[in-house]
Amino acid sequence: MNITFEKAGEILQVGLEGKISSVNAAQVEADLLAQIAKGESDLLVDMGRLDYISSAGLRVVLLVAKKLKQSGGVLVLFGMQSQIREVFDISGFLSILTVTDTREQALTHFSHLG
Repeated sequence: MNITFEKAGEILQVGLEGKISSVNAAQVEADLLAQIAKGESDLLVDMGRLDYISSAGLRVVLLVAKKLKQSGGVLVLFGMQSQIREVFDISGFLSILTVTDTREQALTHFSHLG
């Protein structure tokens, strides 16, 4: 699992690559929560290179989304491969999270920053 962080204006762009499973979910959670603890409140997550996500990984996404919502922040996921999108769909997460196909579509959800 590889996570990258890149700041673009007020938005923290997060790149996820590989697999999120019970083996590494706690580390992914710690890395993302550390960014929020440093004051990041708007996360744009590129899931285009994420090949697998387990229920432990879904829990991390939900926890991060709740944490950001509490602080008035925004979490937008984009670029999911079909198998990842299916997991989010089956789990009901597509109806409670903001998920777009492209980065450009995702950026429109940060209009409160402009």
